[in-house]
Amino acid sequence: MTYDLVIGDRAYSSWSLRGWLLFDAFDIPVRTHLARLYSDELPAMLRDYPPARTAPTMRTPDGVVVPETIAIAEELASRHPESQIWPTDPKARAVARVLAAEMHAGFGALRSHCPMNLRVSYTDCAPPDAVLADLARLEQVWEWGQGQTGSQTWLCGDYSAADAFYAPVASRIATYNLPVSARAAAYVQAHLAHPSFRRWRAMGMVDLPDQPFYFRDYPRRDWPGPKPLAARAVEGVAAENSACPYSGKPVTHVLELSGRRFGFCNAFCRDKTVSDPEAWPAFMSVYLS
Repeated sequence: MTYDLVIGDRAYSSWSLRGWLLFDAFDIPVRTHLARLYSDELPAMLRDYPPARTAPTMRTPDGVVVPETIAIAEELASRHPESQIWPTDPKARAVARVLAAEMHAGFGALRSHCPMNLRVSYTDCAPPDAVLADLARLEQVWEWGQGQTGSQTWLCGDYSAADAFYAPVASRIATYNLPVSARAAAYVQAHLAHPSFRRWRAMGMVDLPDQPFYFRDYPRRDWPGPKPLAARAVEGVAAENSACPYSGKPVTHVLELSGRRFGFCNAFCRDKTVSDPEAWPAFMSVYLS
């Protein structure tokens, strides 16, 4: 049985990113339903998910509607203890919950001045004092979490819900080139390289048109995460594979990578792969075979 998850634009909806990571990063099957922000699409879709008003909203396989990422995390952890969404060690679990709660409720200046935008990266955004104060607090709680749990890469040992909650903040630091310490920058880089984050961003690059609300007139730079392999969309249906690596359906759209052609069942499957081929194990198994 599969969960349903209502999400907004992947490039911009930070709360949706958190919610989806709670599934993908912990191998819990989910069926996503995408609605464009700042349009009638999301309210119309959520009419089928009472009492929800925001994305993300989850519906469990038995029909219970669960809005809000804190509630989603707790419900998934209860239903899937084997996934270890929260750390199994009691102390680490308590620390993770403290960190997630602060992220869920805080850092308003950073959220406002630096809205999530996964499609660009800037050289500078002139962060005001309130944003710098939020960054200082982030570094304080990240260092506290790692110190309490002895973790080197993630906040509380293995990747947990606490890290999923801070993924959108890590993306903001990357997008706006915000000033942080070397230790905090290493934590940001761990997020940018995480397979689930790479998949979300790859889809976010192509799933819906740009949202003008998120445009900022700052000088741009290359995205500071892992550099994708150089793939491109091409015309025709001639390809090495006859079936889409994701769905198994016949090939209708093709990309080219390293002089080789690979096919997919629709434009979105192809384009998300063009965005970051290495983010997709099913494609890489075909490419490397």
